Amino acid sequence: MELIVVTDPDTLAEAVADRIARAITARPQTVLGVATGSSPLGIYRALAARVAAGLDVSRVQAFALDEYVGLGPDDPQSYAATLQDAFARPLGLRTSALHVPDGTRPDLDQACRDYERAILDAGGVDVQLAGFGANGHLAFNEPGSPADSTTRVVELAERTRADNARFFDRPEQVPHRAITQGIGTILRARSIIAVATGAAKAEAVAAAVSGPIDTACPASFLRLHPDAVVYADPAAASRLESLDVVG
Repeated sequence: MELIVVTDPDTLAEAVADRIARAITARPQTVLGVATGSSPLGIYRALAARVAAGLDVSRVQAFALDEYVGLGPDDPQSYAATLQDAFARPLGLRTSALHVPDGTRPDLDQACRDYERAILDAGGVDVQLAGFGANGHLAFNEPGSPADSTTRVVELAERTRADNARFFDRPEQVPHRAITQGIGTILRARSIIAVATGAAKAEAVAAAVSGPIDTACPASFLRLHPDAVVYADPAAASRLESLDVVG
């Protein structure tokens, strides 16, 4: 797994957007994996600027990593709504090009199986964008998640719910469950770009990059992938040694 430390979050966003834009230019029908949270927002803004400058995304499809159970696409706190607002609309993607797990279906297990099948039917993810949880979770794969896990319903750790409470009016509104792509699902992507910014992610980045590869830090399984890169700012990489900062 390659680690690239850049000077600041804005430089990180530009570097990752460049990398994704090159992939789309090389393969216009690129299938992207997209993430929510704070870290990807600058990347989506940078990608939107490249679309405005001529990058053709008319044949791009995107699959979200996860979604809260019980929140439909009309709920502003749902990841479906968040990704439409922050990613799909700014890039001018057609509504049907963004796929998000359906956490409102009566049969959630079938919804998970259908989502796995939809990814496969699209040809698989070409470039997966992911973030780091402060506890090392990857998507909503909390510590303890096995490397071969697939899309499924999970219980969210209290730390994850506390970290995400800033997106809700009250902490108790944060759902307790979510549908997430599994680690095995994520590792099927042809390439993976993980991003981390801020000192709160430093422990997780250190564990993922240089700690044991095990279920205690699900992000560490990225080191099993042949084409995975981590972009971090100096604060997120502060627990690592011998860093070369670029940008």
